[in-house]
Amino acid sequence: MILLIKLVLAHLAGDFLLQPASWVEAKEKKKLGAYQLYLHVVIHWALIMLLVWDGNFLKWAIFIAIVHFVIDILKLYLQNNRTKRRYFFADQLAHLISIYLIYCWYKGYTHFNSSYFNERVLLLITLAVFLTVPASILIKTFIAKWTPDDNEKDKSLQNAGKYIGIIERLLIFLFMVFNHWEAIGFLLAAKSVFRFGDLRESKDRKLTEYVLIGTLLSFGTALLAGILYCGYTS
Repeated sequence: MILLIKLVLAHLAGDFLLQPASWVEAKEKKKLGAYQLYLHVVIHWALIMLLVWDGNFLKWAIFIAIVHFVIDILKLYLQNNRTKRRYFFADQLAHLISIYLIYCWYKGYTHFNSSYFNERVLLLITLAVFLTVPASILIKTFIAKWTPDDNEKDKSLQNAGKYIGIIERLLIFLFMVFNHWEAIGFLLAAKSVFRFGDLRESKDRKLTEYVLIGTLLSFGTALLAGILYCGYTS
């Protein structure tokens, strides 16, 4: 199990934390001609080797990197502007399934029992990483079709919503890990107070529904991550 957590952590870090938006744009534009695509795959391989820290896993890390490359190529050539949102989720699902299948294949030949971290710590780190940029991108992609039209006079700080979401999800997760459920209610109430004024002044029903969907998805994602961690470690 600890090996699988490490592989998922490497995927989350490589696909979200260590892949700038400019790389994604370059890959979509140049496809096989983009050097960022190959650098992206090398980073995935390096992260796997760094986390697993076992020379015997080298060929398996290369195998995972090659499969990742193939999945990314299929996505780049199959998607278009209309289907980009759909292929994003299909791409992530394919990556996770391939990681799990390769993990099962590996476990059928070799028993893995050494690590720098125990399973509890690695699960905590993996879920915390997931609740940052990966969860932001997933939620943003999911609610993209409901995004209201921009109003120049009401624009907010650049990327403010993303960072607010990251902070609130990490806080909820930490409150659950340390068994301070009452703080989650306080956080939700505090955010509601600030949001209520903005939504009341805007008198925009679509904006209100958009904010509610995003907030519920953000809170729900953090709660599920906390439940998963608490259930696994209890």
